[in-house]
Amino acid sequence: MAFGDNGNLLEMTPTSLILLAFTLGLRHGLDPDHLATVDALTRFNAQRGNRVARWCGLLFSAGHGSVVVAGSAVVGIFSASWEIPRWIETAGEWMSVAILIALGVLNLRAVFRTPATQMVAGVGFKQRLFGRFQQTANPMLVFGIGALFALSFETISQTSLYALTATQFAGWLGAVLLGVAFLLGMMVTDGINGLWVSHLMRRADQVARIASRVIGSVVGGLSLLIGGVGLAQRCSPDFARWSDGKALVFGWGVIAVMGSGFLAAVILARRKNGND
Repeated sequence: MAFGDNGNLLEMTPTSLILLAFTLGLRHGLDPDHLATVDALTRFNAQRGNRVARWCGLLFSAGHGSVVVAGSAVVGIFSASWEIPRWIETAGEWMSVAILIALGVLNLRAVFRTPATQMVAGVGFKQRLFGRFQQTANPMLVFGIGALFALSFETISQTSLYALTATQFAGWLGAVLLGVAFLLGMMVTDGINGLWVSHLMRRADQVARIASRVIGSVVGGLSLLIGGVGLAQRCSPDFARWSDGKALVFGWGVIAVMGSGFLAAVILARRKNGND
């Protein structure tokens, strides 16, 4: 969650907060680490003809989101006697910026270095860390991998911040509701990604290779853009003031660009298929 206009959260209505949480969930599902891991899990199962392949994205995001919801409940319950330190929020934002910029570079490098005869595989730090666990056809293990991914400093700090804000409106139940909205957003984007990769793996032809390059380029470019915006917010007070209150606009902008990338990949693939 790189777009941090956290100063205006308390001024938002409960409905706006829920919409923001859902939008951030949609955007969080587009993080390179999510895309790369869902990609790896889906590829493994699709290559073996396992039916769970198309559901890997949903299962992964459900596991990830379950930890977010549980964490939101805990923060909501204990919020009366605990306040999130400012340094946790700041450290989480800087970590998000650094990770996004690094993953943007790595994913673009993967696009250029992958041989023309192969599909481009997404690159993620956590995906590499938990690589040995990604060769599984067990739905519960896929769910568990998603849960492991949520046990990170960045996710916990951001979840705590929004859960504390929701508690101001509706107590711990409000924090849980915000966590559920975030979970549903993730399930949409991760689920679509799993279906997409499963479809490409069934083709495994030049059309699929072209589509994977388009998506890899979009993911890499978006990661650099989001990381750059986050860096500008941290370093430029003027830009931070201008961007304050625009989390929904930025979030839907990212989703629109990613959706356009998927659409462009489909169009290019169909044109290539029609010319052959």
